[in-house]
Amino acid sequence: MTGAEEHGREPGTAGEKVAPLREEHEAAARNPRGISAALTWMLAAACGASVANLYYAQPLLSTIARTFHVGAGATGLMVTFSQIGYAVGLALLVPLGDLVSRRLLVPAALVVTSAALVAAGLAPTMELLDVVALVIGLGSVAAQMLVPLAAGLASDAARGRVVGTVMTGLLLGILLARTVSGVIAGLAGWRYVFAVAALGTLAVAVALARRLPTEAPRPKLAYRELLVSTFSLFIAEPLLRRRALFGALSFAAFSVFWTTAAFMLSGPPFHESDSVIGLFGLVGAAGALCANVAGRLADRGLTGITTIVFSVALASAFWPTFEGRYSIPLLIVGIVILDIGGQGLHITNQSLIYRLEPAARSRVNASYMVCYFVGGAAGSAMASFLYATFGWAGVCVLGGTIGLFATVASVADLVRPVTLRNGPGAS
Repeated sequence: MTGAEEHGREPGTAGEKVAPLREEHEAAARNPRGISAALTWMLAAACGASVANLYYAQPLLSTIARTFHVGAGATGLMVTFSQIGYAVGLALLVPLGDLVSRRLLVPAALVVTSAALVAAGLAPTMELLDVVALVIGLGSVAAQMLVPLAAGLASDAARGRVVGTVMTGLLLGILLARTVSGVIAGLAGWRYVFAVAALGTLAVAVALARRLPTEAPRPKLAYRELLVSTFSLFIAEPLLRRRALFGALSFAAFSVFWTTAAFMLSGPPFHESDSVIGLFGLVGAAGALCANVAGRLADRGLTGITTIVFSVALASAFWPTFEGRYSIPLLIVGIVILDIGGQGLHITNQSLIYRLEPAARSRVNASYMVCYFVGGAAGSAMASFLYATFGWAGVCVLGGTIGLFATVASVADLVRPVTLRNGPGAS
């Protein structure tokens, strides 16, 4: 046992010593999971409400395009801008969770997001809506400050299950965002979607300010040093780099479909309304249900096999998705397979990376999620271009190619696994 461990502190990056959360040991004594069920589900709900702000626009893209008289490619960039903002927030804001109390940091980020949502509902031009989407993405990283908080409160034996539960809430937020958005837009118009989202986000900010656990004093570390240590951690940990690649590929494939699905469904032969398009988000509930399963399998050390299985699901999803251009049942099958593959791979990745550097989990998460959302932004941008140029066939070829690349990489990962530098286990 090191001297830091004897005094109840965990070793961090670059030799720093970081005090753990005050609640952590008390919760561990009460609950073998290390965190109460009530707090776990509260964090899950808050993550879902926060990340939902990134997805409200997706089923509305065709309607927004008609409002501003622009094409699919230009409107699809709104999704790309929100993902770029999210990636920037992950790089610049999420690492602050290792330096500033998340009881202050998370509500502040959500208040900024709420203000940006109001501006989105009032935006008079597509260009301004793109800029506001960037700010919404920036503030929505609050969800990624809460996931490492939950991982830090959980015991080692239950970390996969706790992360899986919190991620279930996050994934349900993504799924319900599309459905809620479609219903509100169908009843009152797309601008009211952002007004309702602003009120909901503000309510979550107030609740978290009251209920998040008090944290011990943070390390005295300059912001510049914090960012440098985040980059250094990414360079030093081969497992983190490899899992970041899988994350980028999974979200790229996910974004390829959802960025363009609204355009396909609103055109011939379906001509669906915003409300009906939003309902397709519920089809992805299988991905949310898969989160707990993936977390439990990770706790059992089966990550090599599950990585291959989920990668194959990504690749195979785009055949029924392509055929779904004329068949709703086949499209639904494709969505289910895509969500299981994408979310299962994501949870597997997170269950592994949170075993690295316990005192720097916010920075570990930031490194991983930056790559994750860069992949998503790239997928959205390419899909928008290909849909405008080659239609639905181009989108499905792109998604299938991304899934195939992930499958090849997963087989290579099983053959040559990366061992956890700070503990047993393989990638």
